[in-house]
Amino acid sequence: MKISIVTAVYNAADTVSDALDSVRAQRFSDVEHIVVDGGSTDGTLEILEANKPLRFISEPDNGLYDAMNKGIAAATGDVVGFLNADDVYAHDGVLDRVATTLENENAQSCYADLVYVDRVDMDKVVRYWTSKPFVPGSFRRGWLPAHPTFFVVREVYEKFGCFDLNYKIQSDFELTMRFLEINRISSRYVPEIWVRMRMGGHTNRSLVNIVKGNLESYRACRQHGIRVGPVFFVTKIAQRVPQFFRKPE
Repeated sequence: MKISIVTAVYNAADTVSDALDSVRAQRFSDVEHIVVDGGSTDGTLEILEANKPLRFISEPDNGLYDAMNKGIAAATGDVVGFLNADDVYAHDGVLDRVATTLENENAQSCYADLVYVDRVDMDKVVRYWTSKPFVPGSFRRGWLPAHPTFFVVREVYEKFGCFDLNYKIQSDFELTMRFLEINRISSRYVPEIWVRMRMGGHTNRSLVNIVKGNLESYRACRQHGIRVGPVFFVTKIAQRVPQFFRKPE
């Protein structure tokens, strides 16, 4: 099994080395790391150039999800996963666990938990996103797996499509819903932490983005014929509140 990791980056010279080192440190050997840069001007390109034979693309794009789609198109692995430019894997055996889970369980996808950490002190956990096995009907309550932990066999993207660029903030919600809820691909949840995510990312960097993201999630449900009402916003937010008080062991 070969695993392709896609990292979308734009002006992340202060963090992208951590992401690159994190992938390089994985014990799993058959890994392809593809970095899609949106035309950075802060020194990111120099870092990528110095990390050959890393595969990278650098050209203007239409936002985060367009960059991710380019990465999927370039991927040659059997499985595709995503690691943000300011995130790292929680330990060096994450990709081993991915490969073992997908092979032993004969699943099309797998996912796990993640922790949000302080941007400077990555040992300081701010939020602990624990997931659970997918149950039909989960998305209408605002549930979704932590996308940086979501690994999918490449044929699923070929069959059911990539990220919908009509969603600027919550295209990962729409995509995971399309895969799991609508097309019912097989999935396995692994109850352990796979990713350490710095706070202040694409979705949660401002209150405005949080509101826009919730509206996009609502629109995605309606697009796919999932009946939701105003209570959707309440349940979606309510699911996240305990994450700020729960601490990993």
